[in-house]
This record gives sequence, C-alpha cells and structure tokens, in this order.
Amino acid sequence: MPELPEAETIARDLHPRLQEAKVTAVDVHHEDVLGRPGTGFGDALPGRVVAGVGRRGKNVVIAFQDEGRLLVNLGMTGRLVLSDAPGAADCRHVAVRLLLQDGRSLLYDDVRRFGLLELFEPEEWPARDAELGLEPLADDFTADALRDMTRRSRTPIRNFLLDQSKVAGVGNIYALEALFRAGIRPTRRANRVTRAEATSLRNGIRDVLEEAIANRGTTFSDYRDAAGERGGFEPLLQVYGREGRPCTRCGTAIKRKVLTNRSAFYCPSCQR
Repeated sequence: MPELPEAETIARDLHPRLQEAKVTAVDVHHEDVLGRPGTGFGDALPGRVVAGVGRRGKNVVIAFQDEGRLLVNLGMTGRLVLSDAPGAADCRHVAVRLLLQDGRSLLYDDVRRFGLLELFEPEEWPARDAELGLEPLADDFTADALRDMTRRSRTPIRNFLLDQSKVAGVGNIYALEALFRAGIRPTRRANRVTRAEATSLRNGIRDVLEEAIANRGTTFSDYRDAAGERGGFEPLLQVYGREGRPCTRCGTAIKRKVLTNRSAFYCPSCQR
C-alpha cells in the first residue's frame, strides 16, 4: 500500500501541472471508491479551481481556491495520473475522471478499488485533518514528542507507528526500515523505548522517508508515480521482504514475524 513517500512523490508531480486548472465535469464510473457515495460528488466539483496539490499522511490532497479539499487515498492499487502523462495509456480501470477546462483529465485508476476519494468543504476539512497524527517530516515531530506518545502505549512499537492518529504517513515498509536503522526490534512494547532510542527512531523515520522520496517511492507491483513510472527505492530496502537473506550490516539472516496479521521483518542481531 502506498505510504508517505509515494503520496508525496505524486503530489509533487501533480502540483505544478494542476495548479490553476479548472474542473469542468466529473465522470464517476465506480461509486464504491467515493467516501460518501450518493452525496453529489460529481456535481460539487465542476467550477472549482485547483490552488495546489499536497499531502496529508498517506493521502494526496488537492486543494481548491475556495478552500475545499479533495482527499485521495490510493488504497492498494490506486493510481492518480493526468491524461497527457506517458503512463495514462496503462490506466484501464478508471473509477473517476475529472475533466479539466484545458482539455486534459485527471484519472483515478484502481483495479481493486480499495482506494478512497472524499470531498471536504472548507468547514469540514479541519475535523478530518485533526484525525491524523503528527507529520514525520514536520518540525513538531521531535524525539521528545515521539517519546511522550510511546510512553502511553503498550502496543508493539511497529504497530504503534502504523497508527495514523499518532504518526501520519508511516506504513509497514518504512516503519520496519526505520526500526532497523534505530536498532529496535518491531515486537518491543512502545513504552519500553528509551529516550535515546526515541531519538534514533525519530531520525531513522525521517531519514528513510526522505531517501524514499528522493528515489520516488517503492514499487513492488502496483504503485506508479503521476507519470505512470515505478518507484526506485525497493533495491535499497534493508529488511522489508528480505526474510532469510543476510543482514546488510552483520550478515545474520533476516527473520520474519507476524504481528496482527502483517509481516514484520528484522535482524535478530542488530535489533535487540
């Protein structure tokens, strides 16, 4: 599932190409990707002008000049591609199409349709925004802030990091990579993370996210950027998906453990 680096890559790609674009019509082919189907989604967008494209957590957020927001969560197989991009020809499962005044279209393509599109009016957005936790690349995501949150939780630290109401945008891939960098085993209870480890973990989270953004995200199968291209970070992963392969630091075989129905990969020597 796309996480913060993938959503950030798409948002950065789309921002200069969608800014000041005007929506003239909306074709909804599959209402099951709408957060609130049957509420006039297709009628509420025409006439709105894009102010910019950003990100909140794992979500791409299209902001309009009237301060409304279109939040797009890509689910597992969602793609957000402009019709004139090289990868648009590969979009064969378009669920929603936003037609623009300049003749282009913004396509939301999703073969499995686990993604979600939600339109928020200006007065509705603050409440939705407040449901999401700290942005890990923001200034207020400090080691002290992370330590204060973990002290109140007995859940495994990997699971803690996946809670979007605490740290917005970190999913299984980057949580495990950050824990490896910090030398913390994914099964450790969050409240047993020391202050020094919280500093290492905070730095590990930021570093791995920034490196993944620089490599335009991680593609295993479905993720594509706004041009339809694959991300390049997968070869740089150090633990995720590497069960049985040697640790890049010490050579010990990477292990896998299932936590709440999701695989957690770690080095038994480097992560005590």
